[in-house]
Amino acid sequence: MSPIAALHAVVLDCADPDELAEFYRKITGWEVGYRSETFVFIGEGATRIGFQRIGGYLRPQWPGGNPRAHLDFTVPDFATGIPALVAAGASLPDDQPGGEDWKVLLDPAGHPMCITEAG
Repeated sequence: MSPIAALHAVVLDCADPDELAEFYRKITGWEVGYRSETFVFIGEGATRIGFQRIGGYLRPQWPGGNPRAHLDFTVPDFATGIPALVAAGASLPDDQPGGEDWKVLLDPAGHPMCITEAG
């Protein structure tokens, strides 16, 4: 099937795009490619994450709560990856529905992130 459109970026709403971009820049190693008063984008080409300032931003609630999307990441192993993500600014909530298969962390703006081990 011929594509109708190409994905340009995934954009997360937040109160402070610079702060959230810095968190994701730390964990991905991607550089800032664009910055304005309202937006910050990291990454380049087809893989970019954008962060958009929203007035009156409300943090997603975990678990349940208001609608949200999330990003999935892999780490070499949970023993080193989870503490490194927490040191970068993520938090590890008590509710962990993935058991030993995957973990949920929250980014500084409250967006859930699913973490799995590579391999």
